[in-house]
Amino acid sequence: MSIKSDKWIIEQAEKGMIEPFADRQVRKGVISYGVSSYGYDMRIADEFKIFTNVNNTVVDPKNFSEKNYVDFRGDVCIIPPNSFVLAKSVEYFRIPRNILTVCVGKSTYARCGLIVNVTPFEPEWEGFVTIEISNSTPIPAKIYANEGIAQVLFFESDEECLVSYADKKGKYQKQTGLTPPKL
Repeated sequence: MSIKSDKWIIEQAEKGMIEPFADRQVRKGVISYGVSSYGYDMRIADEFKIFTNVNNTVVDPKNFSEKNYVDFRGDVCIIPPNSFVLAKSVEYFRIPRNILTVCVGKSTYARCGLIVNVTPFEPEWEGFVTIEISNSTPIPAKIYANEGIAQVLFFESDEECLVSYADKKGKYQKQTGLTPPKL
């Protein structure tokens, strides 16, 4: 298995792997996004689900309630102390059958106590990415829409997998909106 370079990412983006695609690192006045040496820094859109305990509910992945969050749209989202939000990527991804991705949060947010969690994009998964951003601090934290949030690293296998995410008809395949947990 090998990690893919900026040259490979640009070639794949031209085939529709990432849309919209920034073919260079955009940095001036924003938290950076776009292609990097060995990855792609994706952005978050202006759509958020802010988790709250106002209704005294329990987060249950098998029986998820919309009472657990407040929908919010805006250029800036404030994450309450010791809480988290869900966001979605600006970019739509189409992962090739011989590729697996891993995402890591950007250091700018990590240095502020924000933890970014994204599960791997399996071979032949496609859609907008649902991203969890946790505020591990005791004070409110600010995140910015349409700016970088996490770096996607692309790993190529020596051979194609037997069963891809598309073959399994995965429950998050081709998600278009900000998608909470499904059973």
